[in-house]
Amino acid sequence: MYELRFEEARAQIGAYEKVHPDDPVGVAAEAATYLFEEFNVQGVLTSEFFLDDDKLLGGISGPPDKNLVSAFIGANNRARALAQARLRTKPRDPEALLAATWADGMQADYASLIEKRQFASLSLSRRAENEAKELLKIAPDMGDAFVAIGIANYITACLPSYKRFVLWFGGIHGDRQRGMEQLQMAVKQGHYLQTLAKVMLALASEREHQPARALSLFSDLSRDYPQNANFARELAILQPR
Repeated sequence: MYELRFEEARAQIGAYEKVHPDDPVGVAAEAATYLFEEFNVQGVLTSEFFLDDDKLLGGISGPPDKNLVSAFIGANNRARALAQARLRTKPRDPEALLAATWADGMQADYASLIEKRQFASLSLSRRAENEAKELLKIAPDMGDAFVAIGIANYITACLPSYKRFVLWFGGIHGDRQRGMEQLQMAVKQGHYLQTLAKVMLALASEREHQPARALSLFSDLSRDYPQNANFARELAILQPR
């Protein structure tokens, strides 16, 4: 998926799902391919988007691809349903909690960036954050949980002060530094979402005027995924002239 070869990624995930039809993590991974492809079309995971407050906090400017959106919603709903079904019989199942966290985190990103419903997104982010915290209590080495928490912390802290003031009364807080620390934990300990954590941490580093850190992360990403033109472009922007 991070090579932007989405059909091939879905073929591999589909083969896994046939063997493991009840595994919510596999279905969450399928949902991620559709959302990530739409993000790629819209240029979401680029510095041009992430460093622009109007875009980051306001969402995409053009209409989304209806087929990708429909496929994402269907797969993400299935992932959540499978995770919830497993949690009803085994409440401390780490894989089910991971899938629930992943699904709710993606739904939050979709609500914010595609549907442009920021407050609905924050509610979903909080649910994903609570699931991630529960997962870390059970399995503290599952670093993927830090992605949902880190993104929620960082993006919430980027909101205008009047919005953060309203959210504060609802118990939703944000912390840029803490969010970046949590993304760093996902980079160190993550598995499925380690690469996404690197991308988000690199872009956050650019926003925080830490070009050396961003350069190091995009250097790693370009090396690991040489076919991803976005990583190569971000690296070229950051390299000293």
